[in-house]
Amino acid sequence: MWRRTKSNRWWRATQPEAARQDAGGALEEARAGRAELDIAPNDPLLAYFAGAHATVDLDTLELDSPALDALRAEGTRLVVPLVSQGELIGLLRLGPRRSEQEYSHDDRKLLDDLAAHAAPAVRVAQLVRQQQAEIRDRERIEQELKVAQLIQQQFLPRELPDLPGWHVAAYYRPARAVGGDFYDFIELPGGQVAIVVGDVTDKGVPAALVMATTHSVLRGEAVRLVAPGEVLKRANELLINEMPPNMFVTCLYAVLDPAAGRLRFANAGHNLPNLRTQDGVTELRAAGMPLGLLPDMEYEEHEAVLGPGDSLLLHSDGLAEAHSPDGEMFGFPRLAKLCGERDGGEALIDLLLEELASFTGQGWEQEDDITLVTLQRRAGAGDPPEIRVLDEFEVPSEIGSERVPVERVVRAVAPLGISAPRMERLKTAVAETVMNAVEHGNKGRPEVPVGIRVTASASELEVAITDHGGGQPIPESVHPDLDAKLAGEQGPRGWGLFLIRNMVDDLRISTDAQHHTVHLIMHLHDDNAGREVADDRQ
Repeated sequence: MWRRTKSNRWWRATQPEAARQDAGGALEEARAGRAELDIAPNDPLLAYFAGAHATVDLDTLELDSPALDALRAEGTRLVVPLVSQGELIGLLRLGPRRSEQEYSHDDRKLLDDLAAHAAPAVRVAQLVRQQQAEIRDRERIEQELKVAQLIQQQFLPRELPDLPGWHVAAYYRPARAVGGDFYDFIELPGGQVAIVVGDVTDKGVPAALVMATTHSVLRGEAVRLVAPGEVLKRANELLINEMPPNMFVTCLYAVLDPAAGRLRFANAGHNLPNLRTQDGVTELRAAGMPLGLLPDMEYEEHEAVLGPGDSLLLHSDGLAEAHSPDGEMFGFPRLAKLCGERDGGEALIDLLLEELASFTGQGWEQEDDITLVTLQRRAGAGDPPEIRVLDEFEVPSEIGSERVPVERVVRAVAPLGISAPRMERLKTAVAETVMNAVEHGNKGRPEVPVGIRVTASASELEVAITDHGGGQPIPESVHPDLDAKLAGEQGPRGWGLFLIRNMVDDLRISTDAQHHTVHLIMHLHDDNAGREVADDRQ
C-alpha cells in the first residue's frame, strides 16, 4: 500500500490489509518495510488515481509517468485507490496472483468493496498519527521554552546595585514566554559600575542562547577593558563568528562613576537613553552597528554628567514601538515627554506602564519585550557634592606642549580664589603630569592627544589628565636619593610622580586597557592648606 505524507511522499506495503481498531481504541495497520518510492506531485499518475473510482489495471495505462514505470518494474499489476471525502489518501498495490491466473471480475469487485471500507479507517489512522505528532511537537516546544526561561532567569540580575547617592530601578516583561531583551549591572574597578541594556533579535531558545553568550562576553571583557567603546568592539569581534544567521544584538553599554556622576557610554544600534535634567529631556547620542552583524566595527564613546536630581532612562523598543488599536505608535517623543514628568525610579516606570495601558487599551497583545532601567541621582544634603566641569580639552603629544594646558587650567580655576603659592604648585603638578603623559604615555606621538578635564565641587578641585598608555604600568613614586643616583643605584623613573604628589593635596591614578588618568586633587577649604599658605608668605 502507498500512503501520502505531508510532503507528497508515498510509502508501500507488500499486501493490502484492512486497518482495524483494537480494544483500547488505538488504530493500527499491518505494513511491511520495503523501500520508499517517491511520486512527484506533478506526476500524471497521481491525477489519474485521484479520478479513478475502481481498481486500476496498470497494463492498460498509457502515461508518461516515472512512477508508473517504477511500479511496473516492481511487478505491480493492480492498484486500488483509497479515497476519503474526495481526497486520495493511499493506494493498495497487488502483484500477480500466485495461481498465475488473471484477476477476475469478482476479485476486482471485492477489492473495490475493501477499498471503500478501508479508506475511512486509513484516514482516521492518519489523523490520529498527525494529532500524536502535534502533541509531541507541543511538548517539545514547551520543554524548549522552559529551558529558555531558565537560561534567561539565570542571566538577569537577582538584585539591583546599591549605589550611595543614587536610586536604581528596573522593569522587565517579555512579550512571549521567552524574550530577547536583557539588562545587567557589572562592578568595575575604582567603584565604577557598568550598566547594560540589550535586545537580541528573534525569540525562544536561539535568542536565549545568544543572550547568554552576549552576557558572558560583556561580563568577561568589561572588567578587563572598562572603556565602553572598547568593550563593544571586542564583544562584536567575539560574537561575529558565533551569531546564528539573521540574528544580531543591539546593546547600550555605559560606565558610571557614582561619586562624580560621570557617565561614559557607547551604543551598538540600541535605543537612545533619555537624560532628564533641570533644562529638560535630551537623548544621549552615540553611533555604532549592532553586535554580531559586521566585522571590524568601531564604537563612538561619549560622556555625560548627571548632577543631583538628574535621572536617566535606558529602554528597549517594546514600549516606544507599541501600537494602539487604530495602529498609532506610542512613539519616542511621547516617551521623552513622560520622562520629563517624573524624577525617575519606580515612579517613572509606573507612569510609563500606566500610559502604555491607557494607550493600547484592554485586550492588547504585547508586541515586543519591554525593558526599563532608570538611574536617579538623589538631591539633598546627604548626597555627594555637585561636580561642575570648569574646562575640558585635548592637546597634541608634543614635547613642550605643557604650556597651553597650564594656562587653560589657571584660567578655569581663577574664580575659585586659590592662593598664589598654591596656584604655583598646581601649575607645576599640571605641567609635570602633562609632560609625563606626552613622553611616557603617548610616546611623543602628536596624533595621540592628551586629555585634560577640570572639575570642582564645593570642597575640591580636580584636574584629570589622561593619556593612551593603558597597556603599561605607571612607575611607583620614588623618594629621590641623590647619592644613590650618583652611585647608579637609583634611576630617575618615579621622581616626577614624587614631585607631583608633593605639589597637590591628593593624587589618584585610574587605569584601563587603553588609558591612564592621573587625578590631581586640591582642597578648596582646608585648614592645612591655609597653614601652608601662611608658611609660604613668611
